Amino acid sequence: MSIYKRDEFNHSFGTWPLTGDVLQNAIEVAVTAGYRSFDTARMYENEADLGAALAQVLPHHSISCDEVCITTKMHFDQFENESVFLNSVETSLKYLQIDKLDVLLLHWPPVGGDIAPSLTYLQKAYEMGLTSNIGVSNYTIEMLHRAVKIIDAPIITNQVEFHPFLDQSKLHNAANALGIQLSAYCSLARGEVFKSQVLQTIGQKHHKTAGQVALRWILHKGVTINSSSSKPANIKSNFDINDFELSDDDMAQIDGLNSLNQRIVTKDIVPFVPDFD
Repeated sequence: MSIYKRDEFNHSFGTWPLTGDVLQNAIEVAVTAGYRSFDTARMYENEADLGAALAQVLPHHSISCDEVCITTKMHFDQFENESVFLNSVETSLKYLQIDKLDVLLLHWPPVGGDIAPSLTYLQKAYEMGLTSNIGVSNYTIEMLHRAVKIIDAPIITNQVEFHPFLDQSKLHNAANALGIQLSAYCSLARGEVFKSQVLQTIGQKHHKTAGQVALRWILHKGVTINSSSSKPANIKSNFDINDFELSDDDMAQIDGLNSLNQRIVTKDIVPFVPDFD
């Protein structure tokens, strides 16, 4: 199933950096709150914990695996060759206790390398029926244009940093033109959105927090969300954003925050990030 054909899949519960009992408890709260989409990655080293948590929590809520969307991502450590890549996907399936992924992404472009091999491995996984959908993460505009020429299978998403303090309009427009939807990580700018007077003021008008306003703004942009927390109140609050609409003036004010251009994931933090647009 495509994550974009059901509204409840437009907001994923992100699992980094949660593991063990902390993740188990968070999944219980998230499922109760209404989350039906869950995002993980080989790099997070929590796929097995997520699989175990979902296997325990979903039956208690009379929810089948077909009613949830599970996304995982292959790191460039798995790009050595097709066999390594496909074996890694199979391992993820075992960890997650499922027969088929809903979405499989390439987590990062290969460092200083050609993107073609990993994309062909990704398409192979799709053709083998290991995943229903494929996509990429942290791809630049140039990479997206190359990617759609390299493989035939539809690339449904590019998961990137996306929040009110970062101008991603060029990438967003380019992705839309290619029929690729963006998916947001660092949706709350690692908590920085709560310090914004603009977001606080708009939130007061709608009886919402600054964080809820930021997340609603992302959805209004046509971008899907990944949000994460281990705190029950925050998990519930992050999901409680579907009962209000932002006005054109609200959107314009929040758009104005893009000029701050504050990127969270930089080469200082992640040395292998590409040269983003």
